[in-house]
Parts: sequence; structure tokens; C-alpha cells
Amino acid sequence: MTAAGRPQSHGLSIGAVLAQLRAEFPDVTISKIRFLEAEGLVQPGRTASGYRQFAAADVERLRFVLAAQRDHYLPLKVIKEQLDAADSGAGPVAALPRPPRRLVPIDAPAENVGLPVAEDFATGKELRLTQEELLEQAGIDAAALAELQQYGLVRPGPAGFFDPDAVLVARTVKAMTEFGIEPRHLRAFRAAADREVGLLEQIVTPVYRHRDPEAKSRADEVVRELAALSVTLHTLLVKAGIRGATGC
Repeated sequence: MTAAGRPQSHGLSIGAVLAQLRAEFPDVTISKIRFLEAEGLVQPGRTASGYRQFAAADVERLRFVLAAQRDHYLPLKVIKEQLDAADSGAGPVAALPRPPRRLVPIDAPAENVGLPVAEDFATGKELRLTQEELLEQAGIDAAALAELQQYGLVRPGPAGFFDPDAVLVARTVKAMTEFGIEPRHLRAFRAAADREVGLLEQIVTPVYRHRDPEAKSRADEVVRELAALSVTLHTLLVKAGIRGATGC
């Protein structure tokens, strides 16, 4: 018998699935799994009493979806299209190379870490870095940080601390300077990001205000999806613009 007093079935309960996924995806929650089910990414069976029963294939499907979101920032629509194609026999699910989970380990020297990409858009982490820690991990000096702050590319919090994303931004800008791009050239990126934030806030704020206990999880998922779509659109527009400018 399970803890709930019902017979143990051959399938896995949603709690058991969560336990299996947590080791690789610490931020996954039951609400997240339910959201993916509601979006049609996974379709577990049901007992006569209505309890979910996940097969091993369902767990692997969830693992694929979570990895595609976390490591490759694919929107759910794209992931679902891949899975649907595989289900219909139209083609195999694309193999996704798996980058390291932590592209910017907090305790790793800057010279040992390559150019990072933010691993998530809403991790809920409360990690805080001092200016000295940021300089060490980003591999920049105080003058470079001052320039990043001057153009709004890196911003400390009210208490003067920085979050880990500031390390990602600083390293990314540092890599771009090797191509002759200076922080002052990137003010448009800051302005564009601020406009996107304003747009996303209009969409998700009403969801966050719901009294439904799962509203925050749903709003977080919407933010992740829209942010991923924004990154995809930005990349495609830049590529199209470069092709048009060079005639390639």
C-alpha cells in the first residue's frame, strides 16, 4: 500500500516521478509536471480513482523536455513538435547535446570556465555576490565593471550585491570586446531588454496576482516560455539582418 492508503500500481505516482527527476533537475516541481501534462508534453495513464500513473517512457519524455528547456532554451511548442513527429513516426526526436548543468560554478576560477549562457530565466536562486567576487569570477577589473555599470549592462541590487547573472553578462561582454565591440556599443541591448521586460510584465503580472496557490508556478512557466521565444526571435532577426547586409 502507498502512504495514501491505495494499492501500489505498476506505474509511478507524480511524487515518485518528481523524486526521480529532482537529482538532475532540482528546480522541477509537481506543479511543473502538471503544467507539462496540461500542455500535452506528457500523457500519463490514470487509475480508476483518477490518480496519475507514469510509465518509464513518460519519465524519459519529461527528462527530454526539461533538458531541452534548461540546456537549449527551446520553447515548449518546438519541443512538442519534435515529440509529436517522433510519436507519428515522421522522424526521430532530435538528439540534444547536454552542456554542463552549471555553466558558471560559483566556486570555479574564471579562467576555467568558457563563455557562459544563462541556464534559466527564473531559477529563484537568492545567491548574492560582492563586487570582489564578481570581478574574480568574471575575470575583469574594477574599471571594466564601472564601464558595464555606466551603460546599464550590469546592475547591483539595492544592498550593493550582484546576482550570478551579472557574471554571465560581464563574461559575455568581455568576449565581445575581443571583436572590437565596446560596452558603449551595447546600450541598445540594455534598452531592448528593458522594453521586453515591460512587455512581459504586462502579460504575467495578472497571473501572479491570482490567489490560486499554483498561480506563481504558472506565471514562472509563462515567463520562461516568452523569454525563450524572445531569445529565438532575436537570434533569427540578427541572422536575417546580417545575411541581408552581406548578401549571403
